[in-house]
Amino acid sequence: MSYVQPSTSKDAQTAHDAQARGPIRRAMAASAIGNATEWFDYGIYSYGLTYISAALFPGSTAQATLFALATFAISFLVRPLGGLFWGPLGDRLGRKHVLALTILIMSMATLLVGLLPSYASIGLWAPAALVVLRMIQGFSTGGEYGGAATFMAEYAPDHKRGFCGSFLEFGTLAGFSLGALLMLGCSVLLGNDAMHAWGWRLPFVVAAPLGLIGLYLRSKMEDTPVFRECAEAAESGNHAGVPLRELFADYWKPLLQLGGLVVALNVVNYVLLAYMPTFMKKELGMSDNLSLLLPLIGMLSMMVLLPFAGALSDRIGRKKVWWLSLVGIFVAAVPMFSLMSHGIAGALIGLAVLGLLYVPQLASISAMFPAMFPTQARYAGMAIAYNLSTSIFGGTAPMVTDWLIGRTGNTLVPAYYMMGACVVGAVALLFVTETVGCSLRGRGMPGAVAGMRREEVVMESVPEHRHA
Repeated sequence: MSYVQPSTSKDAQTAHDAQARGPIRRAMAASAIGNATEWFDYGIYSYGLTYISAALFPGSTAQATLFALATFAISFLVRPLGGLFWGPLGDRLGRKHVLALTILIMSMATLLVGLLPSYASIGLWAPAALVVLRMIQGFSTGGEYGGAATFMAEYAPDHKRGFCGSFLEFGTLAGFSLGALLMLGCSVLLGNDAMHAWGWRLPFVVAAPLGLIGLYLRSKMEDTPVFRECAEAAESGNHAGVPLRELFADYWKPLLQLGGLVVALNVVNYVLLAYMPTFMKKELGMSDNLSLLLPLIGMLSMMVLLPFAGALSDRIGRKKVWWLSLVGIFVAAVPMFSLMSHGIAGALIGLAVLGLLYVPQLASISAMFPAMFPTQARYAGMAIAYNLSTSIFGGTAPMVTDWLIGRTGNTLVPAYYMMGACVVGAVALLFVTETVGCSLRGRGMPGAVAGMRREEVVMESVPEHRHA
């Protein structure tokens, strides 16, 4: 009797990966460009804070800077509303349609910031208009990251989700770095007087073509295979999601867990990326250009390491790389911030060490967070938990740390703030299920279907197969 060697699961996986490589790469590009557009705005706002505050706000330099930081924080207060609106919509109608709208709104609002008349021209209407535009940005951003991470995770192969997802965060740092480089380049080329007069507006204009490129990429993509399967398994594609009441009742545990992780993630993120130029100029006495250049060097170094850290999370698990990051930052925060006060070399070393310790955390979130929810609640769960936690703790971190330093005179406040956030993240991490390698298909929790073959996961999501 002849015997035919069956194809192994590894062979089948390899063939499937080769066939899906093109759509996966397009999905990575479509996801990353939106994240880059979002963080491009944060980059030009953070690095142009001195010029923006002088142009659009009244009062002394210190008062105007605090007003500008508060306006930066205001945009985060409306992000949960954006998550509540865009998240359930993305679970019902699909990921790509919502993501196309959010990137368009974000980029147009950023462009309009650069076109605002100055405080000298229209008085208080200038900061008022800035607040409105920042709120519009926050509302659209409320649907951006959760949707982009979900889109990326649902396209990526299960065994490479960390590696593929790391490119979403590559887009984060690329967008922030591009914004920072543009603002720094304009500052060097135009000089201080021209930057205060009109030069700070130029980087904001670049947001429009970035948004149009992202809109084109996203509109050309099919929705994710995972979402399409879930929609087909449901009675109607329009009822693929879950009502908000059911979301909070059935998935409150992962909502709280993700919120706790985001406290650690975004406090460290916004202190290291958004607040650092202001900190180096105000508290360490560095020049404008140097305070912009050093954090930029740190970000560019982090970008190189992100894919390697994402691949590492595929090998050893998301929780292990998170423990490495949380414990490392907690231990190193005070020594590294102390080192920053000892000149340029100390500041560069301190930033480099903290950035290196933050990379494993940043690289794995696009694979880890979407896997904490089932398909029908993934976009909404991600968007709501992520943005609520970010709005309270992340976006306010620059303003809170600046205010605390002013009240206490202690330049180690950012280190203590980061340490406290790492403790919150560690408590949440204790209860998180490891989902490395788990399928995201079907309507069950990914950790609960670990080890199932793709066909079994899809069949499990269909009622007649569950009760057969």
